[in-house]
This record gives sequence, C-alpha cells and structure tokens, in this order.
Amino acid sequence: MSIREAQARKTALLKTPTDLTPDAIRDISGALNILLADVFGLYLKTKNFHWHVSGPHFRDHHLLLDEQGDQIFATTDAIAERVRKVGGTTLRSIGHIGRLQRILDNDAGFVTPMDMLAELRDDNRQITAAMRETHGVCDEYGDAATTSLLENWIDEAERRTWFLFEATRHGDG
Repeated sequence: MSIREAQARKTALLKTPTDLTPDAIRDISGALNILLADVFGLYLKTKNFHWHVSGPHFRDHHLLLDEQGDQIFATTDAIAERVRKVGGTTLRSIGHIGRLQRILDNDAGFVTPMDMLAELRDDNRQITAAMRETHGVCDEYGDAATTSLLENWIDEAERRTWFLFEATRHGDG
C-alpha cells in the first residue's frame, strides 16, 4: 500500500455519509471552518476583555461580556458539528485557528472599557457579515439546515452588536 493509499484510507474513516456533492462539502466546510476560527477569536477576545475590564461600570460590563462570551462559545460546537455532519473535517488546533481567523487579536496590556466595547461591537458586525457570506455559500448548495442555524446566529450577533452599540453611546445632552 502506497503512502497516498494509506492517507486516503485514513480520511475515508471520517467521511460522513451525505447527499451533498464533493464541491458542496469542500465549500461549505471551508466557509464554516473560517467562520469557526473567527468565532473562536471573538470568544477569546470577549473573555480577555471580560477578565480585564475596569472602571466605574465594571460590574455591568463584566457581566455583559461574560454573557456574550458564553453565547459565542456555545456557537463553536454547533459550527464544528455542522462541518462534520456535512461530511467535512474541522479545526484541529490553535495554530489552525490562527491561520484562518480574520478577527484581529488584542494583546494590549490595557484597553479602556469604551475601547473594549467598541472593538467588540465592530468585531460582532464583522462576524455578522461573515455569517451572511457563509449563509450564501450554504444556500447555493441547498444546505437548508446550515442556513437555518446561521440565521439564528446572525440574530444573536446582531443582538450583541446592538447591546455593545448602546453601551458605547454618549449621553443625550
């Protein structure tokens, strides 16, 4: 048995039966894995800011970011499982996430609370756009189950964006 045959045999063990075409599996899995990398990046940034927020509105911001982090993290497993259900394979490491993610990390030693919330607001808008793009890919191949999930995740991301927007608004007068 050649090396190529051995590798093909190993990957065949992970091929979930599906009626999707090989192109659909490749494109849907690829889009979902990039989205998953972004969601992991957003989750870690949200938790980073949750852990490091300070100031007079500490409790409100700390609790908001904790709630949002939990919601974002809950999405990761559903995305990864969806990749497997459609016949693909998903992320395997932090390095894999780093190669795919488009959400920028924030390693600053100190970030003001308003800058934290504004950055997360913008990141959630970016995630929403990525989800809409992924929805288009899934819709193109008739993957109704994934598009349905994405519609709910888009709504959640829009809600997070709205809350972060309202938390960063300046008073009216």
